[in-house]
Amino acid sequence: MQWGDKAYYSLNYYLRKKFGCKVFKISLDAGFSCPNRDGSISREGCIFCSERGSGDFAGNRDMSICEQFESIKHMMNKKWKNGKYIAYFQAYTNTYAPVEVLRKKYEEAVNQEGVVALAIATRPDCLDPEVLNLLQEFNSRIYTWVELGLQSSNDYTAGIINRGYKLKTFEKAVNSLREIGIDVVTHIIMGLPGENEIDMMNTVKYISNQDIQGVKIHLLHLMKHTPLVKLYNEDRLRFMTQDEYVNMICWALCNIPSSMVIHRLTGDSPRNLLIGPRWSLKKWEILNEIDRTMKDRKIYQGIYFPK
Repeated sequence: MQWGDKAYYSLNYYLRKKFGCKVFKISLDAGFSCPNRDGSISREGCIFCSERGSGDFAGNRDMSICEQFESIKHMMNKKWKNGKYIAYFQAYTNTYAPVEVLRKKYEEAVNQEGVVALAIATRPDCLDPEVLNLLQEFNSRIYTWVELGLQSSNDYTAGIINRGYKLKTFEKAVNSLREIGIDVVTHIIMGLPGENEIDMMNTVKYISNQDIQGVKIHLLHLMKHTPLVKLYNEDRLRFMTQDEYVNMICWALCNIPSSMVIHRLTGDSPRNLLIGPRWSLKKWEILNEIDRTMKDRKIYQGIYFPK
């Protein structure tokens, strides 16, 4: 196959080709907040977002960046003895602070031994000119990408999930980042409230026609202590079945251009917080089923993307 043993352009394949070795993420919590939580936009946050700002597996924000890095690296090295690292600012909104604060945090991370890339998760509405200049500066020194949470291309759905910005804001952010040479990785979610297969595929087709270099596809997880629980209790949320999700992912991959790196095909939630769907805890079973289905159907990433 074009991408080793996968029918899609996996992040692992991309990183091995780029750096010549195993590269894995060190997920960090820099102690930032989010305008969708501190009252600037809202205090509710996106309705699916956990109390840790989607950083449930990131480091401890009470520790310094260096301390978090060393702690997580130690755990990772038990599995991979010889690898390089991506300093991944994951929790909350990682461009939502004064530039001098951002610079200090990023600097501490990229100066750790073995770091070959910097990844920054943020919101499209938190990329002012000073922040863009800072990102461009770091990208000139070390490979840097920015992750933007789109979730859905449907502005009506965006209102339901309390995303807090319109699609045009996302497009402006992508254009601004690409103008300064920063790669963009977009997050989308399958199974959002009120969305059907057509809505989900519209989002896939939308991102496939943007200047985006990577995508993270997530399954919607319902976690305790999130606003989404209210919709669930009102019977306004239906969980996708495992078969539905696998079929949706296979169909999505077929319509994503072969040049776009697939960073993720499902998501993780802490077992003690997850309400459903519980089948999502079997992550490797799901990934293996996607591989098997694509092989059996003789399909691959980009097969149906217009050339």
